[in-house]
Amino acid sequence: CILDHCILLHSVFSLIMSFFLHCLFLLYLFNVYFFFFLMIRRPPRSTLSSSSAASDVYKRQVGEEGLPPPPPPPPPHSGHSSQELAKRKEAANFLSLMQKPTMREKRKLDEFRSKGGQQVREYCGHGTADACCAHNSQPFPCHKLHFKKIILPHTDLTLGDCSYLDTCRHVRTCKFVHYELQPPREPSMPPHVLQASLQALPPPQWIRCDVRSFDFSILGKFGAIMADPPWEIHQDLPYGTMTDEEMLGLRVDQLQDEGLIFLWVTGRAMELARECLRKWGYTRCDEIIWVKINQMQRVIRTGRTGHWLNHSKEHCLVGIKGNPPNLNRQIDCDVIVSEVRETSRKPDEIYRMIERACPGCPKIELFARPHNCGPNWLSLGNQLAGVSLHDPGLKQRYRERYEEKISEENRDSANLDPNPHPQ
Repeated sequence: CILDHCILLHSVFSLIMSFFLHCLFLLYLFNVYFFFFLMIRRPPRSTLSSSSAASDVYKRQVGEEGLPPPPPPPPPHSGHSSQELAKRKEAANFLSLMQKPTMREKRKLDEFRSKGGQQVREYCGHGTADACCAHNSQPFPCHKLHFKKIILPHTDLTLGDCSYLDTCRHVRTCKFVHYELQPPREPSMPPHVLQASLQALPPPQWIRCDVRSFDFSILGKFGAIMADPPWEIHQDLPYGTMTDEEMLGLRVDQLQDEGLIFLWVTGRAMELARECLRKWGYTRCDEIIWVKINQMQRVIRTGRTGHWLNHSKEHCLVGIKGNPPNLNRQIDCDVIVSEVRETSRKPDEIYRMIERACPGCPKIELFARPHNCGPNWLSLGNQLAGVSLHDPGLKQRYRERYEEKISEENRDSANLDPNPHPQ
């Protein structure tokens, strides 16, 4: 019996030792297989050196031509084969070639490049000069534009900033903090450069009239039209509005045979504006978004428009008629970020955008105001100062059509500012 127990224990111990030795042997085989697998999958040293050399060449191209950076190369032990690395290198070279501007694109960009160098001043993200100095730990602020607080006797600094800032209608009595732009240390654009850039365009022209009843047929044809109609949006507005039937009845089709129209819309007028474009003979081809920001360059969140949500943007529908010649495409983007100023005043960037899209051609603006009159534009609206026409043909047609009103316009213009160009 004792012998049988000894034999049994010996058998169990042999089985355990055999299982342990088999486990060690399998672990050794796994390590050997994993080591050889990594050696096979690792790319050769020559491929890695050529990839780094190509990356250095591309970096020099980025510094010289302003190309976007290529996708980052994979790490040495990422598991990619030499064939995959070669395909990635070929794709990066093809992408850099496709993104390189052509000679035609370079000529177009040079044509519309600002004369006299950069004309845009950037706003400092810290707001005031004191905040900029405190953040940078410097005695002087940076070269960007800054604001300074308007502190009046009734101002309560504990209340913080006013929600409307420079568009507040009660600045003289508002207890919140307001700001004004601190004068820059140097002008953003030399005056002689500005005058030289404006001399190439014809002087502004305008006619004070009721757009609803004015005869558009005497004005001629235009390459671009912009309109900011007083849509009926069922809100309390500081100006008169037009009904939907009056908008559809405008003879805008007489102003253009082929060209672009830029129609500002808001709220419920979106669908009505599309219907107006179709009736006037246009096809909607694009849309511009104006993102409204306040004086401190922040998105407006407490606007005075909107039934359900505060509107922080406006839409400008772009319509096309026919096949306009000399139309520049893909120069500007469809988003404008600009400050809100007077009621219904649109950003100045839209005029430059239209001039770049349709260079040199005559342009007309409907429902214009005195601050909208600019070079190469004919402005029509009931808030303009009399009549100012420089084109001999247009002047003659206007005299023949509205001869009875000329004397009345002259009497009204006798009390105007002697400056012939409204600002």
